[in-house]
Amino acid sequence: MAVTSRLQSLHKLSQFLRPCYRYPPTRSLQISRGAATYCPPNQANAISILNSTVDPGSSDYEENARQMGEVMAKLEELTKKIQEGGPPKAREKHIARKKMLPRDRITGLIDPGTSFLELSMLAGHNTYPGEDVPAGGIITGIGVVEGVTCMIVANDSTVKGGTYYPITVKKHLRAQAIAQENNLP
Repeated sequence: MAVTSRLQSLHKLSQFLRPCYRYPPTRSLQISRGAATYCPPNQANAISILNSTVDPGSSDYEENARQMGEVMAKLEELTKKIQEGGPPKAREKHIARKKMLPRDRITGLIDPGTSFLELSMLAGHNTYPGEDVPAGGIITGIGVVEGVTCMIVANDSTVKGGTYYPITVKKHLRAQAIAQENNLP
């Protein structure tokens, strides 16, 4: 009974709201209609353009841009290292056994042309002294499989033979909680 009344109120609400996008969607793009994707017309117009007083020619701007560039370069380097997984010897051993690396398995699993939103990539980074645990030893994220958005969890056996660390368990449980909260298989 409560679910029906809630659905009716959401339907009434959606009649007064319009999409918060500037350009109409293409025919191939499917937009799911939900209360979170709609907003009143006056708000849609207000959020379309952000006014800024930033002067890109100022010395402060250039200094901030330089510092941000350095930080972003370090972050990109770190993420590339983490995406490699375990040490080269473990990866070579894995490939010699004719097994796919975990990121390759995920790429093969998701629909071609769709993206994979990886969650908690930096989990396990500098967590355990003397141990390198890239991505917490487990890859979690959201991807599209056969047209259905799913939570994907892949164990990375190149990281300490697939050992579960406490951070691995936390990351796995967090992925399950996100899947449950968002009704993802």
